Amino acid sequence: MQKTLPRIVRVAVAAGLTGYMLWLSRPREVYAVAAGADWRLVGVAVVLVLVDRVLMAYRWVVLLYTADATSRPPLTAVLRIFFISTFVGTFLPSVGGDALRAYSITKFQVRGGDAVASVFMDRMLGVASILVMALGGLLLARNLARDGVILVSLAAAGAACVVTLVLVFSQRAVDAARKLLARWPDSVSQAGDRLLAAIRRYSAHHRQLVNVLLCSVAVQTLRIFQAYFLGRSLGIEASMSTYFAVLPLILLVMLLPVTISGLGTGQAAFLWFFARFGVLPAPAFALSVLFIGLAVVGNLPGGVLYALGAEDRGAGRI
Repeated sequence: MQKTLPRIVRVAVAAGLTGYMLWLSRPREVYAVAAGADWRLVGVAVVLVLVDRVLMAYRWVVLLYTADATSRPPLTAVLRIFFISTFVGTFLPSVGGDALRAYSITKFQVRGGDAVASVFMDRMLGVASILVMALGGLLLARNLARDGVILVSLAAAGAACVVTLVLVFSQRAVDAARKLLARWPDSVSQAGDRLLAAIRRYSAHHRQLVNVLLCSVAVQTLRIFQAYFLGRSLGIEASMSTYFAVLPLILLVMLLPVTISGLGTGQAAFLWFFARFGVLPAPAFALSVLFIGLAVVGNLPGGVLYALGAEDRGAGRI
């Protein structure tokens, strides 16, 4: 019961927020907007989401092979685990798919610390790329920079990135973290020590880290174009610069692990941010649904692999 209660709360929050945002947007108006969508432009967005999934898989491969260069798992197994965990993560809180990915790759003789570190670095470099795009977006919409909630969100994301950077490149910071971990039970302390050592190994791989960060920025750029084409399909006349200004901020909100796959929080963020640029609630809500639905479409290849249930040699099934 203790394990299922948080999930029930997240589902309830997602359903409540989504229902409330739909009520604010007036369901009939949302339906009218969605019914008139140009599906050719939606098709363009679908192609772009498939491209961004390929880039996301590539950046994890780079991080995983860098972390554990001595015993690299088969590339086909890595890609299969990535796509299946991404699909399963659609129905879990934001970190659920990450946990599954790290656990599954350990079946291929990848050390637990390296597995977790690769997923952690993938996540944090993704956050860093959103932060970079968000800061650039504020230059296009400087009025948003005066909003306290936005500034706090950016500061929190920036702090997480700075802590990660310090742990990678500062042995002194790692030693301090180890002293803190020493106060916990041995099992926690030892697991934390292995994770810190794995994160620290990335300090010798500057080129790979820059490569993954650039790929992450490319992924965020593709997501902005996806939202733009979805918005155009719904008749939203907002400029491309509007999407560059607000979508990174929306993505930061959707990363919050308070609902399932950004449901509810995503709708609220789309309505709130796009309203500042004159977009009415109904098309903004329809855009939020299409954008989240597009992510599900991008995860469907993993669903196909999961349904086929082919066994990985030496590892059983994921």
